[in-house]
This record gives sequence, structure tokens and C-alpha cells, in this order.
Amino acid sequence: MSLSIKKSTWLVMAVLVLLLTQITGPAFAHGMSEAEKRAIIDGGNLSYLSIGITHMLSGYDHLLFVFGIIFLLTTFREIVKYITAFTLGHSVTLIYATFNGIQVNYFFIDAIIALSICYIAFANLDGFKKYLGIQPPNLLLMITALGLIHGLGLSTRLQQLPLSQDDLLMNIISFNIGIEIGQIMALAAMLVVMNLLRKKLAFATFSKIANYSLIFAGLFLFVMQVHGYWHTTTPDEFGFSNDNHIHHHIEMEQQRAAELANSHQRDSIE
Repeated sequence: MSLSIKKSTWLVMAVLVLLLTQITGPAFAHGMSEAEKRAIIDGGNLSYLSIGITHMLSGYDHLLFVFGIIFLLTTFREIVKYITAFTLGHSVTLIYATFNGIQVNYFFIDAIIALSICYIAFANLDGFKKYLGIQPPNLLLMITALGLIHGLGLSTRLQQLPLSQDDLLMNIISFNIGIEIGQIMALAAMLVVMNLLRKKLAFATFSKIANYSLIFAGLFLFVMQVHGYWHTTTPDEFGFSNDNHIHHHIEMEQQRAAELANSHQRDSIE
């Protein structure tokens, strides 16, 4: 690898770190804004559809994984095959886990999703043969399995909301359709850019830099999620005791109840 390529690699990695540092601040809370919560509680299935679209388009970990997949796609048949496998995988666990109330610590599942980004980039670089001297696992099966994990992460997000028990299945399906629409929008934009880059002589260099950067980004996200996991399981180690943690949330709920009561009082006066 030439010196110029090495410099480009470090430049891409530095930009990724800067971007990830900025976007993981608000996203690290693993929640949705109060406006989104209010919309999805008060609205119908269209609200769930809209939230699904915006959540996918802002889901940097899912987008990085999809970006890694498209390096493998050179024909329309391959696009349909691999994206369908990923879609079926995350749709199954999203619907099943949410409908049955199956929950996993969101930091833990996101740490696995971060490693899935590393995995797909490592496969793109033919790392199994080059560095491990083995044949890579069946890629279609792996993408399906990783899709199941991503769906569990999406379900964890969705279950943070007070879902309607009367129309639960349709709410979940609407959210999932929104996820798929957002994925198609992101994928279409990525494929347009990728097809333009494939016509350039420097595409091989770009591919190598991008996939090494994906590994770096995945490891960066993994470290952040592991830190968050230990923070939630052992809060005393982070200067925020479990007792204070509980009282903090009680105070938040009391404050919200007071604001809601004041709002109803103002409405009655008007």
C-alpha cells in the first residue's frame, strides 16, 4: 500500500470518528425524542410508519452494515438476494420479539450489531482466506443470521414506547414497513454512488479504504456500547449509584405527570 493510500485511510478513519462522536451523543441514550413518543402514542399506523422511516435513516449502525453489504452486489439478482435475506431476517425478529415482549439489553445487542459491521467489512476484504487461511462461512446464511440480530435491536427500540395492545400487530407491521422504506431509500442512494465509483479506476483503492474504515467504525461503536452496557449493569462504578439512578427516573416521571396535569388545567380554563 502506497503512502498516499495510507494517508487517505487515516483521513477517512478520522472523519468517521468525528462523525460517530457527534451522532452517538444523542443516539447513545437509545431512545426517541418526546415529540416522536407523543406522535406514536397519539397517532395511528401512519405514525408508526413515519417513525420507522426516520429511525432507519438515522440508524447509523444499520446503515453502515447495509453500506458494507453493497460492496458485494454487482448485479440486480445479487441485490435482490442479499437484501431480501437481510430484510427477512430483521423482519422476523422485529415482529416476533415485539409481539411477544422479548427484550434484550439495548447496549448488549448494539455491541453485537457493531461487530456485525466489522464482520461484513472483513468478509469484503477476503480476510478469511488472507488472514485466517479458511473458507468464509456461507455469506447468504450469515447475512440472514445478522439480520435476525439487527431485528432484535429494532424491536428493543420499538418496545421503549407504550404500544397499543388493541392494534399491536398492525402497529408493529407499520413500523417494520417504515423500516423497509427507509432502508430502500438509503440503499438506492448508496447504489447510485457505488455504481458511479465502480466506473473509476480507483474503485479498488476506495473499496479497501472504505472497508478498513468500516472495521474501525465498528470497533469504535463496540467499545462505546460495551461501556454503556457496564454503565447500566453496574452503575455504582460510574459515580451514579443504582439508588440515585432509580430516584432520578422517579423524579422524571413525577415532573412529566405535573406538566401533564398543568396542561389539562390550562385546557379546562380555556
